[in-house]
Amino acid sequence: MMDRVLVVDDDIGIQKQLKWALSEFDTVFAADRSSAVAQLRRFEPAVVTLDLGLPPDPANASEGLKTLQEIMTLSPRTKVIVVTGNNEKENALKAISMGAYDFYQKPIDSDTINILIKRALNLAELENENRLLTLSTPSMGRIMGNSEAIQAISRKAEKIALTDITALLLGESGTGKEVFARSIHEHSTRKTQPFVAINCASIPENLLESELFGYEKGAFTGANKTTPGKIETAQGGTLFLDEIGDMPLGLQAKMLRFLQERVIERVGGRSEIPVDIRVVCATHRDLQNMVKEETFREDLFYRVGEIIISIPPLRDRDDDVVLLAKIFLNQYKEEYGAKTNGFSDEAIEAMLRHSWPGNIRELQNKLKSAVVLAEGTVINADDLGLVAKVKESEAMVLNLREVREQAESKAIRRAYHQSEQNISKTAELLGVTRPTLYSLIDKYHLEDLKTNTQ
Repeated sequence: MMDRVLVVDDDIGIQKQLKWALSEFDTVFAADRSSAVAQLRRFEPAVVTLDLGLPPDPANASEGLKTLQEIMTLSPRTKVIVVTGNNEKENALKAISMGAYDFYQKPIDSDTINILIKRALNLAELENENRLLTLSTPSMGRIMGNSEAIQAISRKAEKIALTDITALLLGESGTGKEVFARSIHEHSTRKTQPFVAINCASIPENLLESELFGYEKGAFTGANKTTPGKIETAQGGTLFLDEIGDMPLGLQAKMLRFLQERVIERVGGRSEIPVDIRVVCATHRDLQNMVKEETFREDLFYRVGEIIISIPPLRDRDDDVVLLAKIFLNQYKEEYGAKTNGFSDEAIEAMLRHSWPGNIRELQNKLKSAVVLAEGTVINADDLGLVAKVKESEAMVLNLREVREQAESKAIRRAYHQSEQNISKTAELLGVTRPTLYSLIDKYHLEDLKTNTQ
């Protein structure tokens, strides 16, 4: 997968020379301002080389500087290397002040221009990674993702963290419910105290009560000493009850009393022990339906669900799968000493098409396997075991107008939320005027975005 470079120059001889000199890159060309902007929109190159002497005024730098200004408006993170003549240092410096990355004086030297482009590409990649990591790390540090859905519930979790209200996290297996619970704890006033987790589905029913509430010496065969339970060990901190939907009905009454009174009795004990903890619960089950079926107590449901957060599955988190894959790749290649450093276009397409029934846990497993087994430096779809899935997905939308409308609607919404619901900043981020943005909002029926007209 070659890095793409846009060369803007009206001299056919220079274009041919750069085509040969930049053989390591996927090079596209433009000869004037309009074609440069069209190529920029179409290919989204990370680096542009720009000759300032463009038609209709090739003897001066005015058209080249206008082209630079338009490039920086539409794609401010693009690295533009300005190519000038020997006596045009003033124009080169002006271009730098306008946002150009660097300048290079003719005549073209193959080795020098390649070094400049590689440095620009490395910087662009580093900045992009930092930007993605910043976007993926809202104030709730453990929660990664920049989709609208994950950002919204991150803000909700941040507010919950400041209280001692009992929270219920709902979501499919592998969506990161414990990550959310730990983030809530780490951003609360109890963050210096213990975070204690227990999975109600993984402990046999006859042992779960003693695991939670502890037991006195002699309470049952094998109870050779008094042992505190998980609730007591979380004193002052946070107790995370994972898969509370699997808690036996008989034990639910004792859990309800604890949540109401904040006191416990150990198994075999007679005295009440006061406990000061914060409780976060989670389940992949439909508790409301279980209440109707009388397999989960209604009063306990309302007690544990004072605040409910529904965590979306990975398939509903837009491009978060690619962001998470890059984060996990960096983590695993360091852990296993691998030399893999990216994904092929086919791998990214496969990840975006895959439905991820196992959610983030499935993504982590596939990434670990790919990092260990990949033979090249770039992970492809086959390394991820997703080739077959790509072939099965041929029924995707092929109508170009519909694809474009969906992509533009999603981009507008993403820019709107990234700009903190500011219409002016949204238009600036998208590289359009406010009137154009309003027209697009009307066109795609995004009326809810018009409520904020800052």
